Amino acid sequence: MSLIVIYNPVCGHGTAKSLFEEKVIPLIKEQGKQIHGVFETAHAGHSGEIVLDHLRSFSQDLTIVLGSGDGTLHEIINAVKSFSSSEPREITFALVPCGTANALYYSLFPPTSQEDVNDSAYALRSLTSFLSSNKSIPLTFALTSVSSADGEGVSTETSISVVVASTSLHASILHDSEALRETIPGIDRFKIAAQQNITRWYSARAKLLPKPGFSSVELYDPNEDRFIQLEHPVVLEGPFAYFLSTVNVDRLESAFRITPFHRASGTVTQSLEVVILRPLRHPNINDPSDQSKTQFAATSGFVLGGAYRDGAHVRMRYNEDGSITEDGHGESVIEYYRCGGWEWSPEASDPTAHLVCLDGAILKIPPGGTASCNTTRAVDGIEFLVFT
Repeated sequence: MSLIVIYNPVCGHGTAKSLFEEKVIPLIKEQGKQIHGVFETAHAGHSGEIVLDHLRSFSQDLTIVLGSGDGTLHEIINAVKSFSSSEPREITFALVPCGTANALYYSLFPPTSQEDVNDSAYALRSLTSFLSSNKSIPLTFALTSVSSADGEGVSTETSISVVVASTSLHASILHDSEALRETIPGIDRFKIAAQQNITRWYSARAKLLPKPGFSSVELYDPNEDRFIQLEHPVVLEGPFAYFLSTVNVDRLESAFRITPFHRASGTVTQSLEVVILRPLRHPNINDPSDQSKTQFAATSGFVLGGAYRDGAHVRMRYNEDGSITEDGHGESVIEYYRCGGWEWSPEASDPTAHLVCLDGAILKIPPGGTASCNTTRAVDGIEFLVFT
């Protein structure tokens, strides 16, 4: 096994360099571990270049102590997908959360308070696992392809995500938040971008496919507090306000538990957890007028805000008058599915429905095209794991 250290000095609040120089690297050396390289990323794509160079030079399994956010991990995995190896390989990450949201880290090590999030000892839990117990779990990936018929065949752009694959509001938020990154480096920029897009609806059709080894898609029923099996495939007509799927994680920020059942059993399943909000399920909304969109924006904000209350949004139901309750037996506000894949077909007339977010990276579906997302474990013979 070889060991390298990579950190991104500009991610999050820019604290990675000092944390690694003062605590991470000294701790690794104290434990007698031989480091085969310490790398500070210098530009977009640099972390992927570092890992590819190492894989070409060494034939052993690789451990990476990674100080970054989810975006740098995304960058590495998508770089490695182009690497061809004749032998199966393992890459295992010891994560040190230095990014803005750190969704994967906070899902693996759920913080009990904001004090946890700010504590350097808490940030070293994955590293400590590597240095002491070597306990690790495999990661599941969402493999998303954006395709279009171009008259001469099908052109495809493919990307791998380890946290989230989304369309609709979430994709618009991530798309617009990039313009705010320089002036607002923290998570507040996402909230500002959300307010800029909260009244928008997205015209598309979605199809959900069973997860590997299962013959049906599952839907969470808040009245019975369990997942029920549905006939497959499940086809959903728009418009959509929110369409988001996760792998490996139950949250996108330390307290924003958007798919709260993903890790509820303490195990990781090779599935996509999909959260959907469709405006026309509201008892009092039946048209796409500006008035309806403004009215439903209040519902969207309230419901998605429930994710900050330990995932309360997935148990919300409509009363007959359109008010929302977490009790009773009305129709669920959120549709929460467990599946193995989805297909998203946006209407040509809606350009915003053509955005797809993959761990913060944005792809655009060409006119007449679709996005298809499926789960996978290995990438070209390489399995990825993380120390827990």
